[in-house]
Amino acid sequence: MKLLGIDLGSRAVKIAVMQNSEIIYKEIISTISFYKNYCKYNNGKIVVDLKKIKCADFDKAVSTGYGRNNTDLEEFKPINEIKAHVYGALYQTNLSDFILLDVGGQDVKAVKVEKKIVIDLELNDKCAASCGRYLENMANVLEISLDEMGKYYEEPVRLNSTCAVFSESELIGKIAEGIDMKRLCAGVNYSLYKRILPMLKKFNDSVLLMSGGASNNQALIKYLQKDYEKVTVLQENQFNGAIGCCYYAHKFLKER
Repeated sequence: MKLLGIDLGSRAVKIAVMQNSEIIYKEIISTISFYKNYCKYNNGKIVVDLKKIKCADFDKAVSTGYGRNNTDLEEFKPINEIKAHVYGALYQTNLSDFILLDVGGQDVKAVKVEKKIVIDLELNDKCAASCGRYLENMANVLEISLDEMGKYYEEPVRLNSTCAVFSESELIGKIAEGIDMKRLCAGVNYSLYKRILPMLKKFNDSVLLMSGGASNNQALIKYLQKDYEKVTVLQENQFNGAIGCCYYAHKFLKER
């Protein structure tokens, strides 16, 4: 039985295919390219041509993400992002108790899971200052890649602004002061950590799982390791939502 999961995110669309409980195919497409090249418009709905993404042959399909409600995926069952990401973490780790931190392009989700059940969660979808888009913008200001910027965590310069837009201006001012590039990068990474930490502080657990593109930021991992006994970046961190959709379909069909 072939199961298809699609996570229609704000920055990228992630696709996963599961067969016999194994992920056999993955693909990531930028959101802009996905809507331009794989979709058409009909009666106010975005219609996806699954044949173009080589995913027309499946038995069950589940979707999640920002685009799940405005995209015409008639054969898909839509589920919310929390459910998709938790199912993805359960599939990838087989753990029963953990905190899941998902830092996406435009939102952050912190979820407390006990005995494989969501018992509490914190969301930040109001401000870009604690999201992956913030890192992208600041890397552009510094004219450096995200991977390179994410390496630096020592002696972070203090960035006080709580707004993503004002933070860019503040960072430019620090550049003009001649502050070392490594300290500037560390300052950006530490400011992201400072904004995320209050969301996590209400949860008491020793195991933190991370997903989303920003979980590739090595400095963020270093900072969080001071707060948790174990910090684990999920192996398929960017595909976690799509994999969770597949696993949800697998569990749903199994129960039926």
